[in-house]
Amino acid sequence: MTKTSQGGGFQGRLAGLFGGLFLLSPGAAPLVASIPGPAEPTPSGGAVVAVAQSDSSSRGTSFGVRITEEQEAATEKGLRWLADHQNEDGSWTGNIGYKLNDRYRSTRDGDGHVGVTSLAGIAFLAGGHLPGRGLHGRTLDKCIDYVLSCVNDDGYISRGGTRMYSHAFSTLFLAEVYGMSHREDVRIRLQRAIDFIVAVQNDEGGWRYEPLARDSDMSIVVCQVLALRAARNIGIRVPKSTVDKAIRYVVDSAVTGSGGQRDAWIGLGTFSYQRQARSRTTFPLTAAGVTALNGLGIYSDDLIDRGIDFLNAEMGRFNHQYGMNGHYFFWYGHYYGVQAMYTKGGSDWENYFKEIRSFLLRHQQSDGRWRNGVGPGEAFSTAMACLILEIPYDFLPIFHR
Repeated sequence: MTKTSQGGGFQGRLAGLFGGLFLLSPGAAPLVASIPGPAEPTPSGGAVVAVAQSDSSSRGTSFGVRITEEQEAATEKGLRWLADHQNEDGSWTGNIGYKLNDRYRSTRDGDGHVGVTSLAGIAFLAGGHLPGRGLHGRTLDKCIDYVLSCVNDDGYISRGGTRMYSHAFSTLFLAEVYGMSHREDVRIRLQRAIDFIVAVQNDEGGWRYEPLARDSDMSIVVCQVLALRAARNIGIRVPKSTVDKAIRYVVDSAVTGSGGQRDAWIGLGTFSYQRQARSRTTFPLTAAGVTALNGLGIYSDDLIDRGIDFLNAEMGRFNHQYGMNGHYFFWYGHYYGVQAMYTKGGSDWENYFKEIRSFLLRHQQSDGRWRNGVGPGEAFSTAMACLILEIPYDFLPIFHR
């Protein structure tokens, strides 16, 4: 029988979501970022973020994983590479386009990419840096200004043809910025961006690459879920109906065996790319499904346990297939994988993080970047690598356990 944190079955999952409020992890304090006071400079000129941490600290431990000097040095080297490659307008360059099976088709090259820019901004925040203060304060200020300039009147965050992935990453970034600064100009645009996500949710309960699409896919759904969660953490209204529909979509996307032999062939414990098609399941999609459930307030469930088991079994093969050339599958797979494992904790988390950390440290380039052989470019991959390494720092509310 499926077990949930709020009782059995689908209704039990919904019972934990009331009045538009997301559940918090068991025993956790409210996931609301504090407004920092004057930042204490670090020896490197950075800043300490004034948000509550758990048991993680510089060169300390994070739920059984020691944060190493090599990890911190690699992260800061990656952030320095990003800072050195920021455009004057505050953006980072990325190939705007879309995935085509396991390839990436660019529709516009050499311009600022608001989704990549937002991921870079989140990486600086997750590394303990603050807007306007310390080593990377000016970098963050310019980044925030650029993202705000991309918020359209209807709330859609897009420029140069970027789509719903970028909208979600940008909304998440603005939520974390608002939680730290309480800037009114950020709040206004953030609320518009959240209202846009709510408005374009389709009848399936999900989202797709373009607004108002009739179908959905898990890789887009998880992005919107985390944006909604981050916004709700800092007091932005999210309707309960939006959350309920998203839960139904994610739960229905899980491969549970109800589909008979076809489900067994696809792989129990995985999550499908698209619900109605049972088209394919992968490491990234399963990581996305587990992280989406966590973001929607479900922390203890057979769907999560089976998903974690699948990730454990497939990680080595996945890294070999997609990690060697820094394929975009590798980066977004582990961006969600690290969040899923961090929330799960225990030996699953410890074994996972030690393996992915070792892989990232071995494959960082001498100038601080990480490769992206297929995808939007190396600002994207470097931001993702930094974020994966930074999750156990526990600085940002969206990444709290």
